[in-house]
Amino acid sequence: MTTPRTVLITGCSSGIGLDAARGLKARGWCVFATCRQEADCARLRGEGLESFVLDYADETSIAAAVDEVKSRTGGRLDALYNNGAFACPGATEDLPRAALREIFEVNLFGYHDLNRRVIPLMRAQGHGRIINCSSVLGLVGMKWRGAYVATKFALEGLTDVLRIEMQGTGIEVILIEPGPIPTRIRQNSIPHFEKWIDWENSARAEEYRTLLGRLYNERTRPDLFELPCSAVTAKLIHALESPRPRPRYYVTKATHLMGTARRILPTRVLDWLIAKG
Repeated sequence: MTTPRTVLITGCSSGIGLDAARGLKARGWCVFATCRQEADCARLRGEGLESFVLDYADETSIAAAVDEVKSRTGGRLDALYNNGAFACPGATEDLPRAALREIFEVNLFGYHDLNRRVIPLMRAQGHGRIINCSSVLGLVGMKWRGAYVATKFALEGLTDVLRIEMQGTGIEVILIEPGPIPTRIRQNSIPHFEKWIDWENSARAEEYRTLLGRLYNERTRPDLFELPCSAVTAKLIHALESPRPRPRYYVTKATHLMGTARRILPTRVLDWLIAKG
């Protein structure tokens, strides 16, 4: 009997991570679908997924999750999909230092910590795949998203270096860069906005009134170029199962357009284009 391939996925309570966990389980993978909250893990276990807590903000939680994987597989892990992240919307000039520290702890340092803990397992077995979920906002910056953009730009650089350094080890390091995907990231960003952004005393208070509508109101139509979470899962499957995976996978036309624009347009023209959008 063939032993199923194993993958650890973060941020599986909803959205991209949940779709990936379900999709890979259906393809025969042994999926460790982790979430920050035990209640979400219990719900996933009710679906038949293997699920336990992993919180990027907590080093002890990351170490415990890797130990749990080791105990369930005998020390083997074929792949890691770093997916969990959050946003803190607001003008860059209004972001306190502590707000940036908090988001980097999760969106960058947590990824790095988890990667470092699984690399020895993959080195020992002579193969493995580490897939980091970035974003179109890891390619270009957009207004009101400075904190999130900063983490994704940093993730792009750190991943590129790790990919180069892992050459010859059998460990493939890959980026997935989604554009607009219907997830809960906007709703989940509200507590961070309320915690850190003193918008009423901002020089941009009037501009924030427009932002508040987009942040709090229910969406009435899809975003331009939006694709479902399954579009990300399709690229993830190729990254995991192809004999020769690509270093990066763009998802949605928005990412393709912005990736091309960044390469060919002068900076001022790109700034103008993004500001108009």
